[in-house]
Amino acid sequence: MKNLAGLMKQASQMQEKMQEMQAKLESMEVEGASGAGMVTVAMNGRGELKRVRIDPKIADPSDMEMLQDLIVAAHADAKRKIETLTAEEMQKVTGGMQLPAGMKLPF
Repeated sequence: MKNLAGLMKQASQMQEKMQEMQAKLESMEVEGASGAGMVTVAMNGRGELKRVRIDPKIADPSDMEMLQDLIVAAHADAKRKIETLTAEEMQKVTGGMQLPAGMKLPF
């Protein structure tokens, strides 16, 4: 029974750390860029788009497809950065414990 009590305590501590990590990630803001910084997007740690900045020099009405592609690329860049930060924070919380394949935290 001692092992079970210890395991429950560890699970409770990990849950608290997970909640702290989620709050920290939600308050973070990550910027993604494309076109040598001519398009930038800002996202929070939950992946919500907060801002888009477009350099007026590339806002050519005759080439909207390029601008649209740059926005998508900047978003993808920000999303990759968020995923990296989340993985790093998760590593801290789990203490390097490997999760089963396909299991993603936070749930």
